[in-house]
Amino acid sequence: MEETPDGTPVGVDDPYEHAGRCDHLTGDGRCRYALDHAGNDPAFAAERRAAGYDCVAGDEEADWTDCSHYRSTTDGKACARCGLEEVRMAHDAARPLVEEHHLSYAGAGSPGGAGGEDDIGVTDDTEGEPTHEITVGLCRWCHAKVHNGFARVDDDANPDPEAIAERESRRGTEMGEFGFSTARERQDGG
Repeated sequence: MEETPDGTPVGVDDPYEHAGRCDHLTGDGRCRYALDHAGNDPAFAAERRAAGYDCVAGDEEADWTDCSHYRSTTDGKACARCGLEEVRMAHDAARPLVEEHHLSYAGAGSPGGAGGEDDIGVTDDTEGEPTHEITVGLCRWCHAKVHNGFARVDDDANPDPEAIAERESRRGTEMGEFGFSTARERQDGG
């Protein structure tokens, strides 16, 4: 099973099995990384420019792993393991229910570790393979179980009872905010 730089498991054997389309892919099949970040990798940008900025994986013989700048990150709307849906409260600093969970990390010899724009496409010195940023959304409860080593991302799991209680508490607060009272009612305390 893949591990973090600290040695804790990430819950998958192959991060690419859980990866989706590239975050840099535009709706018309072009590479947004080459268009917007050409200065970060001029050789890559020049290669994409020569190909009309077409995505590397757009070629029939290629796939996502062939691109040095491939990145697939979560939208964080639901837990990939138990399906718990996120409920975010506006103007509330409460910890999110669904967190970003990294399935792949930059190599040990890379500057800055995993997760930043500079780390995309870093070569892992130990294997010589590009290390792409791949994340999924996990609720806080599943996230802890995966990192403690007794759960996998692809387990068939139900939301933890504490997770359901927290989600329902937030939904109750959300529904309470939908109520309308006039200024007079608020002033009179009614």
